[in-house]
Amino acid sequence: MAAATSTPEPRVTGMLDVGDGQLLYWEETGDEGGRPAVWLHGGPGGGLTPGHRRMMNRHGWRGVLLDQRGCGRSTPSAADPATDLSVNTTAHLVADLERLREARGIESWTVVGGSWGSTLAIAYAAAHPERVDALLLMSVTTGDPSEIEWITRTVGRVFPEAWDAFVGHLPPGEREGNLALAYSRLLASADAGVRSAAARAWCAWEDAHVSLAPGWEPWDRFEDPEFAYLFSRLVTHYWGHDCFLPPGYVRDHAHRLTMPVEMVHGRHDVSGPVGIPWELAKALPHARLAVAEDAGHSGPGQAALIDAAFDRLLAG
Repeated sequence: MAAATSTPEPRVTGMLDVGDGQLLYWEETGDEGGRPAVWLHGGPGGGLTPGHRRMMNRHGWRGVLLDQRGCGRSTPSAADPATDLSVNTTAHLVADLERLREARGIESWTVVGGSWGSTLAIAYAAAHPERVDALLLMSVTTGDPSEIEWITRTVGRVFPEAWDAFVGHLPPGEREGNLALAYSRLLASADAGVRSAAARAWCAWEDAHVSLAPGWEPWDRFEDPEFAYLFSRLVTHYWGHDCFLPPGYVRDHAHRLTMPVEMVHGRHDVSGPVGIPWELAKALPHARLAVAEDAGHSGPGQAALIDAAFDRLLAG
């Protein structure tokens, strides 16, 4: 069944203390007695949007949503340069999901993730396969170093003008190595002007490479300087450390992902080429990949395929 077209108010909300001085915002939508499913947003640092709640507000489903550490309504916010990111890693986020599942009295759930959220969903499922009855992944990424090299450097061959501006913002001595870490250092500067300029440059590059779909428009959330700083700070923190996952993590843990896996991906997604879910589908025993021919990294072109995937999972 398709998601609701209007945005409902959450059925219930709360803040969960997960330790390390972190409070996570969570909410629920959909049917209280429905099949539990948790939504993992992208970024890292993208946070929840009304569109996410609409997507999870489905008959037969109990939608659980959260703002991951450092973003949205969770505290402390990465928008504050003083916020410690050493306790914001993939392992921390995986542990947070377990705490939330237990706090909401859920035995197992379907894990739904988009973009970075698909990487986190895979990491969580590999760590706790007994708690995941299915995966629904959109705009699929796996956090492998080869994907980070692609998105920060190699894809510049497709967008040379934007890439020259992106890498040209860095000091000359920082342009040959780990570009995400180089930006992370600028974003940690004591100079607010340096931080703000780095956030603008990073987000301009994000907008440049995210899609080849006709009619695509830049993300208006980047017009908010506070969000742009928060987002760029968290993304560079994760990408600069290979998403805190070892190389080949998904390949080495594929044997643990025996649950049904539905994947939806846009043909025009140049940030994460369709070859990523294609190879993943071949490695997993119960995976199905649906390609939206008119979609990029996100967008309405994926909606019908997402609806169909939710319906197949609910039907069992």
